[in-house]
Amino acid sequence: MTSARSLGALSRHAAAAAALLVAAPAAAQWQLVPAPTRAEFRGLSLAGDGTAWASGTHGTVARSTDGGASWTVDSVPGANTLDLRSIVGLSAQVAVAASAGPAESGQARIFRTTDGGKTWTTTYTTDRKGVFLDALAFWDAQHGIALSDPVDGALFLLVTDDGGQTWTRVPPGALPPTLSGEGAFAASNTSIALWGSRDAWIGTGGAAAARVFHSSDRGRTWSVSDTPVHIGGSASGIFAVAFSDALHGVAVGGEYTSPHAPTVNVALTEDGGRTWRAARGPLAPAYLSGVSYAENPGTVVAVGLAGTVVSRDNGESWISTDTLPLNVVRFGGGVGLAAGPRGRLARWTGAPGRR
Repeated sequence: MTSARSLGALSRHAAAAAALLVAAPAAAQWQLVPAPTRAEFRGLSLAGDGTAWASGTHGTVARSTDGGASWTVDSVPGANTLDLRSIVGLSAQVAVAASAGPAESGQARIFRTTDGGKTWTTTYTTDRKGVFLDALAFWDAQHGIALSDPVDGALFLLVTDDGGQTWTRVPPGALPPTLSGEGAFAASNTSIALWGSRDAWIGTGGAAAARVFHSSDRGRTWSVSDTPVHIGGSASGIFAVAFSDALHGVAVGGEYTSPHAPTVNVALTEDGGRTWRAARGPLAPAYLSGVSYAENPGTVVAVGLAGTVVSRDNGESWISTDTLPLNVVRFGGGVGLAAGPRGRLARWTGAPGRR
């Protein structure tokens, strides 16, 4: 959404906190992996078989084939002015990435590679005013969805059935109308979550309520529910959602202009997103931009500019484990990875997790 466009500036203010990564708790949790870049990473994807992809500012793309232990960094040709806040790795060779920014300024584009990032093809672009691509996700190698801020009172959604080679807009009439000021945040490519072969959930903010949209038919039709996540203006709401199965999910967020302010920043559902309640707490004492379920039963990991928090009871209560600023976290296939400002790529050194 429009307010999310200033996230990069806030990250620079939080950069000094990275110096706190000298304490033992952080070293025991995240292992920083050297990468020859200072790009800000917000996109992160686990493609299986040890392959991971990350994306960020200046058209930067990073790729790992050893579970995040090492990375190669390159960029999408001609995209050096674009912020690739979303990426999905469909395999070791195939990935789809999207840039966030005003479409009327040429910043709303979707790219695809089939050769491990050596070459990229633009598969979607638009100059339609109001389009601002926030997130990208795939159910499988063929079926995916791209999320934009609202246009003409409805979320602007694109779907693909051919692995991202072509995209079609979901008719606005299939979506509930958005509230004044409502939109998604392009903070970590996790404002949208998928499960199974058809379910999708989208978290929003910036309006009178933080809401979650749900589709059970690959984005063709949608319903929407309110959540108790804090709303205090355009910089607040839900920044990330994740589901452990078709019924149990977590939504996290807060207010990114006040990353250390205590707010109701975690909501839980046990009925597939039809209803949401605040976690019993203690809640995470900071704004959160990314969340992922872990393979350890009951474990959820969330990150933000104030550091990492962990829940061992399915999101009901949380403890802070370090103060390293991060934007996004992903667990899957026995691997846990995170990414953030200043070229930061990190690998979980404790028990790995599931998506």
